[in-house]
Amino acid sequence: MGNRLTQIATRTGDDGTTGLSDGSRVPKTHLRVAAMGDVDELNSHLGVLLAEPLPAEVRELLVVVQHELFNLGGELSMPGYSLLKDAAVLHLDEALDRHNATLPRLKEFILPAGTRSAALAHVARTVARRAERAVVALAAQEAVNAAPRQYLNRLSDLLFVLARVLNRANLDGLGGDDVYWKSERLARGEGDEA
Repeated sequence: MGNRLTQIATRTGDDGTTGLSDGSRVPKTHLRVAAMGDVDELNSHLGVLLAEPLPAEVRELLVVVQHELFNLGGELSMPGYSLLKDAAVLHLDEALDRHNATLPRLKEFILPAGTRSAALAHVARTVARRAERAVVALAAQEAVNAAPRQYLNRLSDLLFVLARVLNRANLDGLGGDDVYWKSERLARGEGDEA
């Protein structure tokens, strides 16, 4: 990525194409551009989440994730290039295990709700899933490294777990527990079984 942006409005995209980092131009409807856009949107949602009060460990983790997502987006913008390392996926696996170990076992589906920070984590989770689908669609047409797909898959899982962590963090006085789906099974009192 030798070229840095010095001018934002280049007008080169007015014809419906966009430039990739290798100098090639593709239609803005290209699967690669869609994947890059979804990753960029995900990173932006994490920026909104980071504007909320968060436990220090969660904040530090999400800042690292933002940088890795920038690497992932850069890799997508350069066909045949690798920027996202396997260590980044391993880092998510470790964080997932660490945070999940602090949570009670789920007995029912939960709603994407609760505290504002938890709800924002759920929104980011759904965007991560969309970004993953976009990368999978691109990989069905062109060569894509495995790490971006794996990273997005783990990240969506981690964001689900972090939403549960944030619902319990009680940083805004509203935390406490997950918001459970009111299923028929729960209504019958079957949700308390171990």
